[in-house]
Amino acid sequence: MKRKLSVAKPPSEAGSSWPAIAIGAFVAFGGILFGYDTGTISGILAMDYWRTQFSTGYRDANGHLDVSPSETSAVVSILSAGTFFGALASPLLGDNIGRRWGLIVSCCIFNIGVVFQTAATSLPLFLAGRFFAGVGVGLISALVPLYQSETAPKWIRGAIVGAYQFAITLGLLLAAILDNATHDRNDSGSYRIPIALQFVWSLILIVGMLLLPETPRYLIKTGKLDRAASSLGRLRRLPRAHSSIHLELLEIRANYEYETSLGEHASYADCFRGGMLKRQLTGMGIQALQQLTGINFIFYYGTQYFLNSGISNAFTITMITSSINVASTVPGLYAIDSWGRRPLLLWGAVGMCASQLVVAVVGTLTTGQDASGNVVVFNLPAQKVGIAFVCVYIFFFASTWGPLAWVVTGEIFPLRHRAKGLSLTTATNWLLNWAIAYATPYLVNYGDGYANLQSKIFFVWFAACFLCIAFVYFFVYETKGLSLEEVDEMYKEEPKVNARKSAKWRPAGEGVTRAVVASGVEGGGGGGGGGGAAGLVSEESDVGQVSEDNGGCPEARRRQGVLA
Repeated sequence: MKRKLSVAKPPSEAGSSWPAIAIGAFVAFGGILFGYDTGTISGILAMDYWRTQFSTGYRDANGHLDVSPSETSAVVSILSAGTFFGALASPLLGDNIGRRWGLIVSCCIFNIGVVFQTAATSLPLFLAGRFFAGVGVGLISALVPLYQSETAPKWIRGAIVGAYQFAITLGLLLAAILDNATHDRNDSGSYRIPIALQFVWSLILIVGMLLLPETPRYLIKTGKLDRAASSLGRLRRLPRAHSSIHLELLEIRANYEYETSLGEHASYADCFRGGMLKRQLTGMGIQALQQLTGINFIFYYGTQYFLNSGISNAFTITMITSSINVASTVPGLYAIDSWGRRPLLLWGAVGMCASQLVVAVVGTLTTGQDASGNVVVFNLPAQKVGIAFVCVYIFFFASTWGPLAWVVTGEIFPLRHRAKGLSLTTATNWLLNWAIAYATPYLVNYGDGYANLQSKIFFVWFAACFLCIAFVYFFVYETKGLSLEEVDEMYKEEPKVNARKSAKWRPAGEGVTRAVVASGVEGGGGGGGGGGAAGLVSEESDVGQVSEDNGGCPEARRRQGVLA
């Protein structure tokens, strides 16, 4: 039986979900740092004052001091280089000092980069600032979905993790607004004001994280069961001794103990062994393809592209595309938990594919170049149609692949592998982000050593979107409505369950564990006077003790980590 198309809270879910939803939505604020930093550079690169101030002597075709294409490439791509290393380093923070403190430290590293960029008057210091900011963003981009997925109720987890992408789009919009407000200034305020404002976003996240709880799954991973019960009780707005808290902690702890019975700590190599290989390649593949759809071409180089397309108010168009990006994410957040992951990804890829093809054909047929390589537009109304389809493409991306890449990768890894698995998938996203940011000027621009593709670059994005369709159909599992532990169980039933059959899968022992826990709670299974969650977190309590009441059911005992 397929899982229902609904985002209503199930009647069986005790307590309130609003604390976890509010906390997950706030932590998504980290996406503003990501989106704002990405979006700001697009406008800064089009500012005349910045291009003159940071020129190292290169002159454009008109003889004006300018930043060369290779320097432009370095400025954009060095952020992505930093994010790649930051994402890979995220388990060092997430697994050692916790998801919460890891995010706080990440913001501090990000702030170092902001200081360097704000103070810079020449390219070397600006590049150093971009790199350090990138390290911070890379750490944040891995730790935010990790924190969200480990605290969210399963029935709305997709929307909560997807809110991270909504925050990214909001950051892009804020960047476009600030760039538009300052780009005409003929002083350093043109670029320093939008860059320095990043302190505000970072400080908001730092202060908030100081007040929020650590994730229950991390606390169980580190053996802090009392704190895990308190954290989960705070997230669900229930007393820590409530039977539902007991049940959820039992399942998390049992699955983690079963994982660790196979090996104490997961290494990066373990992420590519056995059943983990398919999950790791799925996560890395979906993040790579998210970048190859071409979205960051629009947000890194969009302002310059619109200028070349004959649009005089390119900064305004950038604000419009950023607004569409924000607005289109909202219906996607609803559809993630109502329609499901696979249908959204499939139809999103189809929509992006068609849109990119239209933009590529229109751009190729209606533009040319003069002897100096400047773009000449033959048919401005047709170019406006092409830009309209850029907006259609953004709608499909923002409502599907934008949030869902983070949702899927946050769900598919077991607790023991989660931090490292997520760091590898996020690093893949940033590696492709860097490659596209670095290569785009060489692929698009005119001159010796450049491919001069111009609008033909959209044929590349079209081909990548076509690959997305096949990838989702064969490799992405439907995880809607499942707890993280149930997702792990589903993957372990391969090859009986594959991606195409995953929407119909239900956990075999779905009712068993609840019955076991209920008998333990109602019958005082946690020890005299210490039932419920208190029994679970006491020193005398043990998952194995509860299994004695299960009538020898192998499924319940396996899920409690008693049987391998």
